[in-house]
Amino acid sequence: MNQINFTDIEYSNRKRSTKRDEFLSMMEKIIPWTEWVEVIRPYYFDNTTGRPARGIEVMLRMYLLQSWFNLSDEGVEDTIYDSYAFRTFMKLDFMKEQVPDATTLCKFRKILVDNEIAKKLFGTINQKLEEHGQIMRGGTIVDAAIFSAPASTKNQSKARDPEMRQTKKGNQYYFGMKAHIGTDAGTGYVHSVTATAANVHDITEAHKLIRHDDEVFFGDSAYIGLMLRDEIWYDPHKLGIDFRINERPGSYRKMPEGYARNFEKSLERRKSTVRAKVEYAFLLVKQQFGYKKARYRGIAKNLQRLLMLFCSANLLMCARSGGWRTA
Repeated sequence: MNQINFTDIEYSNRKRSTKRDEFLSMMEKIIPWTEWVEVIRPYYFDNTTGRPARGIEVMLRMYLLQSWFNLSDEGVEDTIYDSYAFRTFMKLDFMKEQVPDATTLCKFRKILVDNEIAKKLFGTINQKLEEHGQIMRGGTIVDAAIFSAPASTKNQSKARDPEMRQTKKGNQYYFGMKAHIGTDAGTGYVHSVTATAANVHDITEAHKLIRHDDEVFFGDSAYIGLMLRDEIWYDPHKLGIDFRINERPGSYRKMPEGYARNFEKSLERRKSTVRAKVEYAFLLVKQQFGYKKARYRGIAKNLQRLLMLFCSANLLMCARSGGWRTA
């Protein structure tokens, strides 16, 4: 929107900015729009026949709004019409063009999923973070979280999602998928993301989250015995990593009172202090972006959504810390 109208003038005189305005303004500044558009361009419509396609950046902005605010296709379309903040972020002038409809967004999202573009965008952001010294390397923290999926069979196929599975955590059963992430031990930025069914143990995906130059590995008690698995034991580099894994909760309580127990308690607390950084990434995805349940059917579609959200979480952490585009 290049031309200022009366709505812009009126809105600029408001008493304060909302958290939504501040968030969208922050993301507008830090996202490398040109790079992301060029990543998508080879896979986008060629416009040789039929109705002209909407601009890549317009569709990307709409897709990001849907991901950040956990909206449906119709929901994000309606919200853009209703919200001035959304319309400003979309850079739409209703005198010249309208909001892309829900079907257009669905087709755009299918292009992203089919070509694994979210993974490519995630890679470009991590590369930028490394170039600007935001990722320290040398150590990785891993963790996993369960995202529930609808367990009801009251749908058109009369069946649950065949790729989701049931698992028990604590005294409660969950049906859905599990996201596994690896974060930089120094800064907490997410560098690797994988997804499996919920019944897959955390330890089976850990080797995929270790970088080639990692020297230290942090994880909770779910990763006990990781160094004895074949994918670690037969890899000379991974076998030489210092695995600092928390013992099971309360393990030191079985020890008699004294120096040894206090030392073990202090050691476990230090491990947990470092490992806590990985929890912040999940906090942003679940609380900031509202992604607490699997949104689509199938692991692949949900993985692309998670990659986009963890990529956005990295950008948000970078912006809040005074990242390279806001410095």
